[in-house]
Amino acid sequence: MPAKFFERELVRGWLHEPASPSGDGLAITHGAGSNCEAALIKAVAEAFAQDGMWVLRFDLPYRQERLHGPPFPAQAARDREGIRRAAEALREFSTRHVYLGGHSYGGRQTTMAAAERAELADGLLLLSYPLHPPRKPDQLRTGHFGELRTPALFVHGTRDPFGSIDELRAALAAIPAHTELMVVDGAPHGLPAKIAPPLPHQFGRFLAR
Repeated sequence: MPAKFFERELVRGWLHEPASPSGDGLAITHGAGSNCEAALIKAVAEAFAQDGMWVLRFDLPYRQERLHGPPFPAQAARDREGIRRAAEALREFSTRHVYLGGHSYGGRQTTMAAAERAELADGLLLLSYPLHPPRKPDQLRTGHFGELRTPALFVHGTRDPFGSIDELRAALAAIPAHTELMVVDGAPHGLPAKIAPPLPHQFGRFLAR
């Protein structure tokens, strides 16, 4: 079924309706230089909708204001508010669990929003978490990990310059919630859309543990 345009305050994107709803939902957003039309985000949304979830793929507030360019650090709190609003909007359709996901910057802001409010989501799907800027391993973006109490599945490529597999494994030890790392061999920071079809099964298996 084609996705329908969806808009609320601070939330704009596309709602994918499953043919056979499970009652669960996923709100997923994009990385810093992209938007919710990114091939990876669309592929993930379609895969989870086919698996029975309502899926809202949405643009963060900074991207709603500007078609191009990176986010501004001073506006990160507003982007997190957009993530919270997306989770609330998805509850209009999902009668059971609500999950949140994001690629790179979107995933980072999603973890921060969940750390600030544990009841925001029942689980997180984090694609290419930007552990640190390329070639700057001392500038870790993990200060909130100790407050993250939402189960989180991290999906990461072995050629990601924003953090190696070993670095990410070490960082996840600081998270008190249940976590798992799904390694994509040979993948860069921009994960290929072909990883999407098996993700619903992997995510469901992770949540069941």
